[in-house]
Amino acid sequence: MSSKTKSPAKKSLVGWIIEFAGEKKGQYITSVFFALLSVACCIAPYFMIARIVQQLLAGVRDWSLFLREAGIVALFWLGNVVFHMISTSMSHIATFNLLGNIRKKMCDKLTRLPLGTVLDMPSGSLKNIMIERIDSMETTLAHIVPEYTSNIILSIVLVIYLFVIDWRLALACMAVLPIGFIAMCFMMKDGPARFKYALDKTKALNDTAVEYINGIEVIKAFGKSKSSYERFVVAAQEGSACYVEWMRDCIWPHAVATVVTPSLLLSLLPIGGYLFFKGNVDASTFITMIILAVSAIQPFLIAFTYHDDIAKAGAIFGEVGSIMKLEELDRPAEDKKKPADNSILLKDVHFSYHKGIEGEEKKEILHGVSMSLPQGSYTAFVGPSGSGKSTIARLIASLWDVDSGSVEIGGVNIKDLSLEEYNRRVAYVSQDNFLFDMSVRENIRLGREGATDADVEEVARKSGCYDFIMSLENGFDTIVGGSGAHLSGGERQRIAIARAMMKDAPIVILDEATAYTDPENEAIIQQSVAKLVAGKTLIVIAHRLSTVKDADKLYVIKDGLIDSSGTHEELLAQGGLYKNMWEAHIDAKDE
Repeated sequence: MSSKTKSPAKKSLVGWIIEFAGEKKGQYITSVFFALLSVACCIAPYFMIARIVQQLLAGVRDWSLFLREAGIVALFWLGNVVFHMISTSMSHIATFNLLGNIRKKMCDKLTRLPLGTVLDMPSGSLKNIMIERIDSMETTLAHIVPEYTSNIILSIVLVIYLFVIDWRLALACMAVLPIGFIAMCFMMKDGPARFKYALDKTKALNDTAVEYINGIEVIKAFGKSKSSYERFVVAAQEGSACYVEWMRDCIWPHAVATVVTPSLLLSLLPIGGYLFFKGNVDASTFITMIILAVSAIQPFLIAFTYHDDIAKAGAIFGEVGSIMKLEELDRPAEDKKKPADNSILLKDVHFSYHKGIEGEEKKEILHGVSMSLPQGSYTAFVGPSGSGKSTIARLIASLWDVDSGSVEIGGVNIKDLSLEEYNRRVAYVSQDNFLFDMSVRENIRLGREGATDADVEEVARKSGCYDFIMSLENGFDTIVGGSGAHLSGGERQRIAIARAMMKDAPIVILDEATAYTDPENEAIIQQSVAKLVAGKTLIVIAHRLSTVKDADKLYVIKDGLIDSSGTHEELLAQGGLYKNMWEAHIDAKDE
């Protein structure tokens, strides 16, 4: 079964909660049950007070009875507190689990997406969604599920009960509600669209901030502080202005709704008083309705306060959903067929970069590339910048899917292999390798789970970076900093190569892996790599032709096509692009 994702239908907030709650769904249900008990205990004292008033009107003067009923009222208030604590505790536990599930599923999703799709997502937006946005739902979800649900249910029950007591007085209670309801409609008008607009402006602010911070070196070097800072200021102003404008438009409807809606007595007292003086309603019923009308509106008002939170949570879930529905790499959960060996075959491969998350813009980079790389061979891709060399390597590394044609390993289309199996077979090192903010030792150990300290140090020796690692302040325990910022570009690459060697995959792809290394260290790394990849299928991409002239076969790539192929000597004899590149390379070295 393919892991390709189909776009799901639009879900409600409840649908999203059910999807991500996992095994904690039962806790949400239980929290709603205790929330119902809590709200019931909050409203029950009003019934007790109404009963006491009725008894007083009937001439009852048994103070022990009143004290006993007052004690029952106190117990209800205590029950309200206890049940609310239980409900809130359970809903918070379920919510933390839900938010954790969202983040885990989003991280898992990102690993299954084509690299281009991930790179098209601004890092500021991704970080904002996965951290701040999801985290902001904690309070909302922990209270919406039990409290909103329970208050709505009890509001409906109370309204029905009011009509059972006296339908005329119940209607009198409801007389002012249309005014409050109309005000609420004006306040909620375009609410989802406004909140989505506010989220977009906030994301733009985050993206601008991340870009400003990441580009601070260039900004300072070229004296662009003023213009770059102005972009950030504009984004910040637009981010705040959308919220201010939204609040300004809502302030009067909100004031009317919050003042008029609770004022059920505005219509109940004159209408009820008229019916009482006409003898159509007795005093006991009238007073009971007055007391219960005050209690009936409270659950509704509490539920109403969650409206903005519900819209906010729905919008955030919508953002999560837009990522979760992105098309994944087309791979099965289990291998359909086992490769016979570690040879690589490309058949008429076409590939286009899809710009934007929806892939609305396409630019074809490869125009029918075919090549055969035998098992255990050493193959090099050379050619001008932007010719498609790295694109071919990334397709072989399964970071993207071809548009048409196929990439095969051992006679099996890579689309018939699971991602786990394929990742086990291929080690990929690029010129911009990422190191995590942890020790050198742990960064290398990522290549093979369970590797011992001795294994890490042995790989470092074999890959030629042991001495430089030991020269660091804390040796293998040196923290490399975010993205390896505490190390030079060459040092990061050497650690990345050691990590790839630790993986011990039968296919190794080095994409400009020594681009930042000085010539002296490059020679050491080349010798070390040659020993470590003996017997493996090796693919190397390099601009310095002298580093790959000993390859079993070189493919010269130009404008997304294979210009020529052969050994170094064969390509020189053919003349053409490779010979011109070689002569230019030699001249540059001489200079």
